[in-house]
Formats: sequence, structure tokens, C-alpha cells
Amino acid sequence: MGGGAGIPTAAAVPGATAPEPDIGLAERLFERLRRQTADGRGVTRAAFGEGEQCAHDLVAAEGEAAGLRKHVDAGGNLYLTLPGHGATGRTILLGSHLDSVPMGGNYDGAAGVFAGLAIAAAWSRAGCSLADDLAVLALRAEESNWFPFSYIGSRMALGLLPPEALELARSDTGSSLAEHMRDLGLRPQEVAAGVPQIRPETIRAYVELHIEQGPVLIEADRPVALVDGIRGSFRYRQMRVLGEYAHSGAVPRAYRHDAVVAAADLVTRLHREWLRLEAEGRDLTLTFGQFYTDPAQHAFSKIAGEVSLSLDIRSHEAKTLETARALAHRHVDEVAAEHGVRIDTGPPTGSTPALMDRTLIQTFLTAKDALGLERFVMPSGAGHDAATFAGAGVPSLMLFVRNRNGSHNPDEAMEMDDFAAATRLLAEGVARIA
Repeated sequence: MGGGAGIPTAAAVPGATAPEPDIGLAERLFERLRRQTADGRGVTRAAFGEGEQCAHDLVAAEGEAAGLRKHVDAGGNLYLTLPGHGATGRTILLGSHLDSVPMGGNYDGAAGVFAGLAIAAAWSRAGCSLADDLAVLALRAEESNWFPFSYIGSRMALGLLPPEALELARSDTGSSLAEHMRDLGLRPQEVAAGVPQIRPETIRAYVELHIEQGPVLIEADRPVALVDGIRGSFRYRQMRVLGEYAHSGAVPRAYRHDAVVAAADLVTRLHREWLRLEAEGRDLTLTFGQFYTDPAQHAFSKIAGEVSLSLDIRSHEAKTLETARALAHRHVDEVAAEHGVRIDTGPPTGSTPALMDRTLIQTFLTAKDALGLERFVMPSGAGHDAATFAGAGVPSLMLFVRNRNGSHNPDEAMEMDDFAAATRLLAEGVARIA
């Protein structure tokens, strides 16, 4: 980086601030996106569907209007680039995703893309640049409820998506990922070949701003935090406990193969293991997000012969994840034997834990000091595309913005003043990357 028309480095001019991001642009985009993808109470932007594409088109048009260079890769990820003045061959990526869960909130994912665009558009119009290229990255398909696979867009970008993932069916249409990609004029065959759309060695840093999805910043009364790590996970999305249907009054307990009792026993056992591991100081979350009998067969006077459920286990610690996985398998076998049922876990999915880059954390802590923001660092319990980049060896960092009422629901309540503070921090930190 240099002086003059460029942004000065922190080493040359300590505490220098970057040009002011265009927060008004982001506000307008949030409102337009809400209107265009509304589904009643919330918003729905299905991965590789109409809502997500609408968001990509909206961002692309604003980026090109600001003079940014547009590129769409084989998987549909969108890059809006402000060329650097140093011809370094490296790129700093600012981004997140634009899909949402069904009937979700307007800020999850979009906040990171709009923050990056607010910065790059303002710098482009001011004639400013970094030594490195600066690219706003809008990723595809981060929300795994549409296709049962984590981080599809970022894995496509880095050439890391397994070819078999292209045959996964979307939850609402039943059509494959490859079919949805072809419908949008994308190139699934190139993705299947594992061709990197952007090479890790050319990425100077990946920085993702995102709303916090829990209550930590609300309770701490802080507008923004740096994230030092992202939990990995393993998941059984389609577990089934298979017993025998029978008459509720005619079959004594000793002769029953009750799927509900067996499933409840499994939940209780694993919850006790969570409490034990937590007492040992281990980082862990364990969630049974689905638990239901078959509505076509269950009845008031029937012993349930089948229960469907899901299991989601997460930790920052790879060793703890492996411990929890082994415990889950052990209890599955024990419960099946004790209750005379069969437990089909279905195919596993998951992701590895990711640590954020220590140098970037220090750089952004210094930027926080310059802006008068209190230092606050926390882990992320939810998964994010930053985990993919970090796992590929790319220096990565996340910023969390305070957000009331959690996420994945229509009640997300990020305040624009908090978003503005986080976006200014993002700009200041990026200007200080040396």
C-alpha cells in the first residue's frame, strides 16, 4: 500500500482511517432485498433458486454501477473487484452468502456482502485502492437446509466440493444441485472436475462480517466482536429408530419394541454425556432438532414403530468432536440392543473446526482501538464459509455484529448503527493489512 490516491498503511501513518463506507447504499439494499424476497412474515432465498439469484443480480448491478469489475465463477459465486494499484497478484476477499433459510431473516449472510460492497463502492468512487485487489464475494448455498452439505459455494470456489454433492436433491424441489446450476447457466461439470475458481495462494485474506446468531453481544452490550474460531460439526440428518407397531393396551412392557421410548432413551443418554463433557471444560453443543413419529401410521392407541430424528453435534475442538462421535455410536448400539429396536443413523455430514488467523485478529484489534471500539473477541458456535477458507490455508477472520432475537427467523433485529460501526471496523482493518 502507499500514500497519495491509495490508502496509507498503518506502518506509514499510524492510526490512519480508511475512506468512509457508503452505509446509505447498504441500507437501501437491505430494504430492496427484503421487499423482493419477502415470503409473508420473513424472507426466503433458496440456494440456486429465484430468491438467491435475485440477491446476486441486485448486488452485481450495484457493484458494476460503482465501477467494480464483475465476475461469476463456474459455481455461480459473484466477485466484484476493485483492482489494486500494486499489481501484487493477490486479492483480499470481503464476503458472505446471500441465500437464507425458509422464512428467515433479512440480515443473515447479506450483511457481510453489503458491508463489503459499501466499502468497495465508496473507495472506487473516491479513486482509492489497496496494493492488493479488493473483491466483494457473494457466495452461493451456505445454508445447508436446501442441500444437505455444508459450505457449498465456498467449497466450489476453492475446488473442494466432492463431485457426488452435485447429485444431492434440493429439499423443496427434489431436483439435483447440478440441475439447478444448469438452469442458471452455470457449469457443474467444471465444479465436478475440482477446478479451483480462485487459488488459495492468491488470497491475501478472507474477512467475513456476519450478524451474531446468539445473545452474547446483546448481553455484553457490545456492537461488534472479532471471532477467533468456528465450531466444526458432525450431523446425522436422517436418523430413524425402527421398532414394532402394536396395540397400546394388549402388549406388556417386556414384549414391546417401542421406538419412542428407545429414541427418548438415546436423547437422555447423550444429554448426560454433554453435561459430563461440559463439566470437564470441553466445548460442545448437542441438538436433536427433529423428533417425530410417522403421521401416516401413528395413533393414540398405538405403540410407535418408527421415530425420525436428527442429531447435530458441534465443537471448536477436533478431539472433542471425535469423543462425542464415539459416544454417540456406543449409545446407539446400546439403546438398540436394550430396547429391541434398530437404529439407522443415515449418512453423516459435517465440517472441521477452524481457527481464525492470529495476525488478522491483532490487526483488527488495533483497528478497533483506532475507532474507539472496545476489544471483544469470541468464538462462533454456528458454521460459516470462513471455515472453508481457513481450512484451505487462507488467512481468515470473522466480525460479528450485535443482533437481537437470534437468526434463521424473521425477527432478526440488527441495528443499522451497529452495522455501520462493524463496517467501519471492516474498512479500517482491511486498510491495515500489511
